[in-house]
Amino acid sequence: MIKRYGTSPEAGRHYTRRPGVYAVLWDRGAILTTFQAEPEPEYQLPGGGIDKGEHPIAALHREVMEETGYHIAGIRRLGAFRRFTFMPEYDLWEEKICTVYLARPVLRIGPPTEPGHQAIWMQPEAGLRLLGNPGDRAMLALALRQLESGWGPR
Repeated sequence: MIKRYGTSPEAGRHYTRRPGVYAVLWDRGAILTTFQAEPEPEYQLPGGGIDKGEHPIAALHREVMEETGYHIAGIRRLGAFRRFTFMPEYDLWEEKICTVYLARPVLRIGPPTEPGHQAIWMQPEAGLRLLGNPGDRAMLALALRQLESGWGPR
């Protein structure tokens, strides 16, 4: 069973299962996050849903590019979690299955193309406080432990 973070599912409510991919983007002791202004201002790990027929790694590259403007390399699977949430932009209750990778941003192509997103560099300690959901914070903590042990993007 994949660990759940955040609120429990509400009894009797239908949730649409949505797989997604996200990344802890690490470079020279800092992390690259995305700040999404709406529907609620929130710092997040870059990533999002996998489109039908799309390979997860292709989705990760696309989502990171849309939300940060960066190409990435050295991708390694870190872990997974799930969370139950309302997605106002889709008017949908979702069970998000979040697979998280550790990667290195290697080339900035331009600003984010996803409306309402900003690429924000921060120290990992700030990320542990500021990331908007407990699953993202737990994955960042796991990434920091892995990096400390010498495991990470190449």
